[in-house]
Amino acid sequence: MTLLNGKTALITGANRGIGKAIALRFAEQGASIAFSDIVYNDDSKLLEQELAALGVQGKGYASDASSFSYSEDLIKRVLEDFQSIQVLVNNAGITRDALLLRMSESDWDAVININLKSVFNLTKAIQKHFLGQRQGSIINMSSIVGLSGNAGQANYAASKAGIIGFTKSVAMELGGRNIRVNAIAPGFIETEMTAKIPEDYRKAWIDKIPLKRPGSPADVADVCVFLASDLSAYVTGQVISVCGGMHT
Repeated sequence: MTLLNGKTALITGANRGIGKAIALRFAEQGASIAFSDIVYNDDSKLLEQELAALGVQGKGYASDASSFSYSEDLIKRVLEDFQSIQVLVNNAGITRDALLLRMSESDWDAVININLKSVFNLTKAIQKHFLGQRQGSIINMSSIVGLSGNAGQANYAASKAGIIGFTKSVAMELGGRNIRVNAIAPGFIETEMTAKIPEDYRKAWIDKIPLKRPGSPADVADVCVFLASDLSAYVTGQVISVCGGMHT
């Protein structure tokens, strides 16, 4: 049984990492896939080919999720190409790590705009469509850092904590129209982003994880499938940690 037959999902920040894993897992479950990233490049073309090989419609778009006007245009273009959208995954994100003493204003603004403002932008832009069809699932990518904080990541933690507050508030606003809004809080996930972390720091993180291993993008994607599917029809306003027990 495929869980997402007949659904179209829009996934931001999907050229690689967690976003790409979500796109491929959704496609395996029968969903048509629209995905965006800041650029349309060889990674985008490769993902389109992989989606086609899975037998689903898939198309990539260049769009700046931190811009409201770009987000509105993205929703318009996706609806022209796919006619409807049932699932939005707000996955776009960056890090600009530094202790507050050394953190620049531009590093603060970049992380807040791309990680947090983008969630507002895409949710606001798609809201009218979801209200009109009286259904929709919005999945926002937070982080356990947004729940616990982390030294050297005040900007990142603030953006991810903001996503949680946004998720819970909008879930209350839109629940009456059968629009569900949930957040996922990944822990230490093996991606290009975490590959840059020094080995001693990586080991210290992994030692804190009860399951004693880092997570994979597929671990996050599987929870996204649940939240996108009708299996979670009575789940909204929730934050699901995918962290191997690191945060309880």
